[in-house]
Amino acid sequence: MTAHGELGYADGTGAGAVDVVALGESMVTFLPTRAGRLADVPSFDRGIGGAESNVVCALAAAGHRTRWVSRVGADGFGDHLVEAIARYGVDTSAVARDPHRPTGIYFRTADDRDTDAHEVLYYRAGSAASAMSTANVDQAALRSGCLLHLSGITAALSADCLDLLRALTDAATGADGVSFDVNYRPGLWPDGGAEVLLDLARDADVVFVGEDEAAEAWGITGGPDAIRAALPEPQLLVVKRGADGAVAFGGNGTRYEEPAPRVDVVAAVGAGDAFAAGFLSATLRKLPIGQRLRHGHLMAAAALTVPGDLATPPSRDHADHLAALDAAAWERLHLGPGWTAAAAHAVAQEVLTS
Repeated sequence: MTAHGELGYADGTGAGAVDVVALGESMVTFLPTRAGRLADVPSFDRGIGGAESNVVCALAAAGHRTRWVSRVGADGFGDHLVEAIARYGVDTSAVARDPHRPTGIYFRTADDRDTDAHEVLYYRAGSAASAMSTANVDQAALRSGCLLHLSGITAALSADCLDLLRALTDAATGADGVSFDVNYRPGLWPDGGAEVLLDLARDADVVFVGEDEAAEAWGITGGPDAIRAALPEPQLLVVKRGADGAVAFGGNGTRYEEPAPRVDVVAAVGAGDAFAAGFLSATLRKLPIGQRLRHGHLMAAAALTVPGDLATPPSRDHADHLAALDAAAWERLHLGPGWTAAAAHAVAQEVLTS
């Protein structure tokens, strides 16, 4: 783990050139124009998706300085990814182009990923990003932020990618902290991988893990406290519990819990990445940990109420207003599609007087 004090800088006033750097593969996504089996869907809309780039896109949209480090193919899909992510305000200058490997793509159905009808087809084997290594990734760019954000997805792409993540978590990175989202994807780990992810998480400073994925990957079924017992090392451990909220563990045995607001879900894709972005944004601003959890919930609610991976976040003033609600008002919060565009501090379905 990196050696430093409490994480967080007010609006990126730390020594790094940017607030958050993210390393990871992004892919062009093809979203169906209607519900149904992939075999029956006649056409798709093109989008972008990638856990780590989702985080920095959301942070950039929220006003932070961010950088994405990766590799893409020297092809049209690579052009689209770099241009689309840059439009969010993310620095893409450290994205390398690989003339020999393609940019990854994937297709998915419109159904929620938790249903039996959900289908995802990945075409990422041998992709440009899977060839990332300590030798071909811009190390100075990786070390240029207050926080370096990583995820377990990258570790599963290749042996070289795993070595790169180990190097970034095991050694002092030059960043003021390493954020790691476990992001366990069983399909990417045909031979396991659970212990690899546990080791990487133990060496990070801020760790995000879902209660469900901790059970699936590590067999930990005792809830957030049992997860903290298995992961005592991170300075901050955030256990996501879906609609039941989230729990954060800090130093000296501190424990914070915040329920999630009610949300009219359009699609669950991207919510975990958005939660991480909201929490990290509040961490950079040195907000209290309970407020960080609420900002995570609000950013996740923005993603949950749109069909794609990325959503327009609430304005900072709007999010600060909602995050500062008293406990009773927070529990009555109800967010639906379009809520982030609500004027001033009004939310279309915010029920504060019932």
